[in-house]
Amino acid sequence: MRRLDLPTLRAAVWAALALVRAHRSLRRRGLAGARVAAPPALPAHARRGVLALLRRTPATCLERALVLQRWDAAHGRPVDVVIGVTAPSASKGFTAHAWLATEADGLAAGYREIHRLPA
Repeated sequence: MRRLDLPTLRAAVWAALALVRAHRSLRRRGLAGARVAAPPALPAHARRGVLALLRRTPATCLERALVLQRWDAAHGRPVDVVIGVTAPSASKGFTAHAWLATEADGLAAGYREIHRLPA
């Protein structure tokens, strides 16, 4: 296990604050008005602090994707957030999921893209 350095810790703190703000922004203004504050000037390797924080929070997939999108854009890697849905089923109705276009997780395979949020 690598030691936690100061930039990684600062990135995790930013991610925690960014999640709270993204949650509030989505509740108040909806998807079209969602905003995530820019991260502080930190090296790209500090992304591991963002990822570690996101793994340990009860945030939604959309909130997580918005925070990662903002981090990546600030580090010269603009990427779209993809929102997808599954076909309705008798037992569950439909489900939705959000992810970064460059990081389709195992869940994304079962979803049909319905919307993209450009970086």
